Amino acid sequence: MLNARAMLGTHDCLFVTLDTLRYDVAWIALEQGLTPYLAALLPNGQWERRHSPANFTYAAHQAFFAGFLPTPMQPGKHPRPFALRFEGSETTAEQTLVFDAPNIVAGFAAHGYHTVCIGGVGFFNRQNPLGNVLPGLFAESHWSQELGVTDANSTENQVRLALEVVQRLPRKQRLFLFLNISALHQPNCIFTPGATTDSTETQINALAYVDSQLPPLFQALQRRANVLTILCSDHGTAYGENGYHGHRIAHPVVWTVPYAEFILPEVSG
Repeated sequence: MLNARAMLGTHDCLFVTLDTLRYDVAWIALEQGLTPYLAALLPNGQWERRHSPANFTYAAHQAFFAGFLPTPMQPGKHPRPFALRFEGSETTAEQTLVFDAPNIVAGFAAHGYHTVCIGGVGFFNRQNPLGNVLPGLFAESHWSQELGVTDANSTENQVRLALEVVQRLPRKQRLFLFLNISALHQPNCIFTPGATTDSTETQINALAYVDSQLPPLFQALQRRANVLTILCSDHGTAYGENGYHGHRIAHPVVWTVPYAEFILPEVSG
């Protein structure tokens, strides 16, 4: 586990959720060389296989923002990078960044970080009271149809907007940037010519598209500071396994998600 506590105030923080991405899809895409940019970033060039704390977007992100990121698969009490102070916690360690706050977004803000949400799926769309809950945690939040699940350029649009945010901030202003990438969510068949239904193949192609759009954002962040980076899925989804379709169900393809944490090093110039 990274020493998140030691990085407070010196590192920016980037938290990206690849919404609905299955672990097996992430692994296949990596093995087939379809995600070369992510392969270069991931520790040892691999995704870590973890369990999500929930099986749909809203519940998973409520857990994430409370400091409960996806849990390592092997049995044990696994220390967490972030936590909120409460009695009886058994998964905080010396390296854990513990906040006296109701959520980690407020925790970073209390330490001078500018908090930004670039929304993706419907729980971030700010079009109704429910869609305001998660983005409402942030000092600045954005959503439009061009960032959502039906736009075939959604990740490009999300990255362009994130770049605008990054470029207008003073370099010394620490940043907590959250992106909910929508392209993996249904209908991801829009990334496969001729496809009319979603499948593991169409999600693989959607992930390849996402990979191709990420470099400008990561490179811009590296020109500001070292970046504590968390990449993960919030849940998977079923494409007919055992007769199941979708998520919000207790199936291994839904609970098992890819995860990575690493430092994106500052690059001068």
